[in-house]
Amino acid sequence: MFGFKSGGSRTVTTSYSSGGGPVQTTTKTFRYGGDGPGMDIGSGENGGTDINVGFGNKFGGMANYKFNVGGGRGGCGRSISQRPNVTGRATRKEKKNPFAGVLNQNYDQIKAKCLAEGILFEDPEFEACDNSIFYSKKPSRPFEWKRPTEICDNPQFIDQHGASRFDVQQGELGDCWLLAATASLTINKTLFARVVPTDQNFTDDYCGLFRFRFWHQGDWVEVLVDDRLPTYYNKLSFMHSAENNEFWSALFEKAYAKLQGSYESLKGGSTCEAMEDFTGGVTEMFDLRKPEDKLLTIMMKASDRGSLMGCSIDADPSQLEAVLDNGLVMGHAYSITAVKLVDIKTPRTSGRIPMVRVRNPWGNEAEWKGAWSDESEEWRFIPEEEKQNLGLTFDDDGEFWMSFSDWKQNFQKLEICNLGPDSLDEDEVQSGGKRWESQTQSGEWIPRVNAGGCRNYLDTFWTNPQYKVTLVDPDDDEDDLCTMLVGILQKDRRKQRKEGLDLLTIGYVIYKMKDDAESDGPLDLKFFKYNASTAKSPSFINMREICGRHKLPPGTYVIIPSTFEPHQKGEYLVRIFSEKANQTGEMDEETGMIEDQMSTPESVPAVACAPPTHQSAVEIPVAASEGEVNEPTPVPPVPERTAARGNRKFHHYPPSSRSGHTAPSSARRKAPTRNYDHMSRREALEVLYNALNEETEPTEEEHEQEAALKGSFRRVAGDDMEVDAYELQGILNAVFTKDGQFDFKFSGFSLDCCRSMVAMHDGDLSGKLGFDEFKDLWNDLRKWKGVFKERDTDKSGYLSSYELRQALHQSGFRLSNRSLSALVMRYSNKESQIEFGDFIVAAIRLKTMLSSYKSRSNGDMAAFSVDDFIQTTMYA
Repeated sequence: MFGFKSGGSRTVTTSYSSGGGPVQTTTKTFRYGGDGPGMDIGSGENGGTDINVGFGNKFGGMANYKFNVGGGRGGCGRSISQRPNVTGRATRKEKKNPFAGVLNQNYDQIKAKCLAEGILFEDPEFEACDNSIFYSKKPSRPFEWKRPTEICDNPQFIDQHGASRFDVQQGELGDCWLLAATASLTINKTLFARVVPTDQNFTDDYCGLFRFRFWHQGDWVEVLVDDRLPTYYNKLSFMHSAENNEFWSALFEKAYAKLQGSYESLKGGSTCEAMEDFTGGVTEMFDLRKPEDKLLTIMMKASDRGSLMGCSIDADPSQLEAVLDNGLVMGHAYSITAVKLVDIKTPRTSGRIPMVRVRNPWGNEAEWKGAWSDESEEWRFIPEEEKQNLGLTFDDDGEFWMSFSDWKQNFQKLEICNLGPDSLDEDEVQSGGKRWESQTQSGEWIPRVNAGGCRNYLDTFWTNPQYKVTLVDPDDDEDDLCTMLVGILQKDRRKQRKEGLDLLTIGYVIYKMKDDAESDGPLDLKFFKYNASTAKSPSFINMREICGRHKLPPGTYVIIPSTFEPHQKGEYLVRIFSEKANQTGEMDEETGMIEDQMSTPESVPAVACAPPTHQSAVEIPVAASEGEVNEPTPVPPVPERTAARGNRKFHHYPPSSRSGHTAPSSARRKAPTRNYDHMSRREALEVLYNALNEETEPTEEEHEQEAALKGSFRRVAGDDMEVDAYELQGILNAVFTKDGQFDFKFSGFSLDCCRSMVAMHDGDLSGKLGFDEFKDLWNDLRKWKGVFKERDTDKSGYLSSYELRQALHQSGFRLSNRSLSALVMRYSNKESQIEFGDFIVAAIRLKTMLSSYKSRSNGDMAAFSVDDFIQTTMYA
């Protein structure tokens, strides 16, 4: 989306493309781009017609969709994330995002349009107004937006001397962290040319349009800006060059401000944040008060590889950017522009000493005043040839040298940005250059779904997203160890400052998996109770990214990224760098249903469960004592029970803990036979109530029980032996709302819930259930009721969203993270709690949908006609 200004009018021309057709143009007045949809119709494949629809921001920025009408095939794609995007529906994030059009502007289209009409580009996505500068207050002075051609006579994008660190001068904005990273960027010409295309100028095909490239949350994106810059009395107000007619740095800062939402969004930050956005690398932080043993070697290797580096001193809480006696500034970001071993000759000794070149982005006389500072006497011991090799100058330009020991003693924090795998081209790799292997995964913490908090919150920690990493080959220079850098990056938090949001406190933990682990599903609570972590992030911290370096033996590991507190909302990016290739993926379950899984209690201490003799058996976890980590205690075996399910027999459960033990069936007295066809309604409901709550082993009395249930059903249903949703509601609520049924008050099943129960077993759309269907439903309700009561440990009548996964798992359902998220959003209340009735509805509809899918599935896909799809989704 883009706009233009012609003459003095505020008429803006907006152009958009459907993706396959010509650029289309409308002229109107608007604040943000991309308001309308575009459509292109043309011939398609297999004799059909392709309709390409481009939805604008009013429709949620839904990208382009292609439909094939009358032909053989068509399709559309959606991105996958832990919070599911429902196909065909605009997401709230897309609707609310005022920057959705920023990344959709097309440089070639805009430039061609400008040149054809003889106009200068005016960016509707980042207007020349006060809101683009400050979002929280009005400017203290009136800024005037001017193009470089209005500021000086001969503007240059980059002057004849080329881009250098001296082109980065700080203005009125507190973004020294950005300037420090920009100064470092100018040292690496290859990286600089990628971020700042150098073929731009104010003469050839000039139309007021400039472009820059940034690594943005996992992808390289192109950001376009017009060249109107905020000035005061004809002077640039923010970042600028030492030369009055050079403008690349000012336009570069504007593009970065546009990406973040405003200039004010750039106030305060960490140098590593900008370094990553310029390189796609991952940044390590070092505390110089506790320096690494091989810190100098790390820094020299980083310098040789073109890594970006910055350093700083912690701020004085009582004073902003306090200047120390030695000339250094507290709470200020410096860039490291060189690390060298310098030849020195003195009357007493000669040799090489480690030196660090540091630059203050202020670019003035605020420099180091100690040894090796400008014009200090130490420099007379350096040969003139060595001075020339160092490019030594003694100007008040903010740049100075320090000995490595002085630098380490006076600075407190070091940041090194390790360049990503795409930082070297193939020629550089062939010539011996080394690059990291990397894997990237996007995710989201959703409150009360998978935002479990740190390890301190064990009961919810296991619900956090989990990522499996397999390290295969050790490093070349280590003893059978693999180097792995892990970075967890928060998305869009700087941009969301205007909404009152700030950075979350984040970190991660790494666990070693056993070699014989087979499942790719998430690790459960029991695993984290009984297994200690292998490694973890250096700390939990409120920075955009937390990164750690780990040396681990080859094997399979699980990385758990989390916020410090549970129930916090945020999107993130997981990045894993290793010297050798690694295999990475999210640990997730495949959505499905295990039809023959018995609802076996997993945490009832008075009742032992059957030994794990088949796939569906569940091991009982042993509770760990508080503050301790215990090994699981073996469960004493009991005779395995069988219960036929394929022929619609009852599902049987272990004996109730009320009795403590169960007498052998041979010792039980056989109940007298009675005629169940002539009982009263009250007696029939009493039989149903007892059938719901009895937990008996299969005996020769099973047929007697079934006859009782059938007789009760006949008495309530009538001679036709069928019930509709209204009759079913009366039957169930008479039984389920009876005193003593639950430890909480249950008001009964709604009519809609009962309709879903009928639909689950109503294959012929009769709207009724016969006795066989009712018996299957009754068995399901018994099972789900038992699971709910067991999982509702506080007897509140609600399951938390964290308990829901366990309850569904115990009921035989397997849900992916995306499906679970959708289920919680659909059936939970404001506190993300699921009451008993909603749990039953969710289980019913899950079983209905999964059964329908299974009946039509062919591998990983299932084909539905429109009518079949509507029947399946609406009649459920």
